[in-house]
Amino acid sequence: MAITSANQLELLQTAEAVAREKMIDPGLVVAAMEESLARAAKSRYGSEMDIRVKIDRKTGRATFTRVRTVVADDELENYQAEMTVDQARQYMANPEIGDVYVEEVPPVEMGRIAAQSAKQVILQKVREAERDRQYEEFKDRAGTIINGLVKREEYGNVIVDVGAGEAILRRNEKIGRESYRPNDRIRCYVKDVRREPRGPQIFLSRTAPEFMAELFKMEVPEIYDGIIEIKAVARDPGSRAKIAVISYDNSIDPVGACVGMRGSRVQAVVNELQGEKIDIIPWNEDQPTFLVNALQPAEVSKVVLDEEAGKIEVVVPEEQLSLAIGRRGQNVRLASQLTGLDIDIMTEAEESARRQKEFESRTKLFMETLDLDEFFAQLLVSEGFTNLEEVAYVEQDELLVIDGVDEGTAEELQARARDYLEAQAKAALENARALGVEDSLVNFEGLTPQMVEALAKDGVKTLEDFATCADWELAGGWTTVDGQRVKDDGILEPFDVSLEEAQDMVMTARVMLGWVDPEDLTADEGDVEDAADEEEAGA
Repeated sequence: MAITSANQLELLQTAEAVAREKMIDPGLVVAAMEESLARAAKSRYGSEMDIRVKIDRKTGRATFTRVRTVVADDELENYQAEMTVDQARQYMANPEIGDVYVEEVPPVEMGRIAAQSAKQVILQKVREAERDRQYEEFKDRAGTIINGLVKREEYGNVIVDVGAGEAILRRNEKIGRESYRPNDRIRCYVKDVRREPRGPQIFLSRTAPEFMAELFKMEVPEIYDGIIEIKAVARDPGSRAKIAVISYDNSIDPVGACVGMRGSRVQAVVNELQGEKIDIIPWNEDQPTFLVNALQPAEVSKVVLDEEAGKIEVVVPEEQLSLAIGRRGQNVRLASQLTGLDIDIMTEAEESARRQKEFESRTKLFMETLDLDEFFAQLLVSEGFTNLEEVAYVEQDELLVIDGVDEGTAEELQARARDYLEAQAKAALENARALGVEDSLVNFEGLTPQMVEALAKDGVKTLEDFATCADWELAGGWTTVDGQRVKDDGILEPFDVSLEEAQDMVMTARVMLGWVDPEDLTADEGDVEDAADEEEAGA
């Protein structure tokens, strides 16, 4: 194909037709054509040459030019696209490094291979432009529901026509038993919109908890208006779900509003989700109360919350155990997702057995360490004493309320407890020193000899070692691995050192060593307080 006057206007007409079809800027198509013609010209004149093509946007005339750049003598590498200052003088009056010399060259005859190559370049550029337009159009629609038509299914993934492009519903984002045929209508949640080198860049989901929340927003006007808020959603896609709602208007029942007249609103959502059963639960700021609601329809006898560990123990009657756990653990798993807590479910009999075991172990502790008979040790445990420290340092009045304990007995009990604790502390300190602990760590305020011994066994033997520890290494914590909460044991966790206490001790050590300026710490605390005051004022 030769670029002649006969087909000059045809170039522009083709560009406009392609641009209209793909809904992109005609200038992008013309630019792609210019690049493809330049590539064809390079194959004719030589790939080393810098050949450029410019198509007139009005007449369609293509101008082929050869560009050469003036470079220093020692930088001349490509003789076809560069020239020295001396060489440039025959073409230019006063050439300088960086100047370019442009000369027009004859149009090329495009052979079959060159034409095919040009076509590929144009198609690639058009696809890139189309993808950019699609990204710009859909990037703000992430987090919304979209309707589309099924185009085809590839390896279990559904390709969906969303009007101005294609989106993909991956196999793991489909509700289990769903199957689709071409031209089926489908409603999905836009989970993500991102730039991808090839393939669809709009990622859909029907299993995301947010999909259910958006469906309720469409069916329940009170949620759309902000009167009712969805606080949490947990789903076992296609089987069962729990959704927690709260009303900011005392006259509106959040659960009733979501259910609708004769269940019409919730039924519309259930139908869209292929019959997925939905439990609508009232949200409560009090976590134990919220958990009792979340475990419905099971009845709960007692709840014990461990906020620091993010765990909660639930006691249920024997006959309610299977209902609370649910089929394959579904009910308790969804309740755990909804509340963000690890839930341990036990029967009343199991809880009673555990309490009995704790009672026996504490009784044995007091019998062995304080040289008491079983009855007297049981009295101490029954009054709520759990360890020797409580006995040794509690106000004497709290011991006098125990039947048969007078002032002399109370003094003797506390003296025995203190003697035992002091002997333990002395032995721990000797062990720590034997392990090579330095005085800088032994004398650090807030660390008991037993804590120093535990640190030494873990290789922390100096104040510098202690100052490099992270707070969670000392106090322990929880991390999420593959969706499962995993416990990280802390060195000082057996001594009930909280995360905040560990953080304070580590920062104090760093200040003592001169690693941190105490004024910086004060400034940071002031900033936090100011931010809290502003937030409270805004509220």
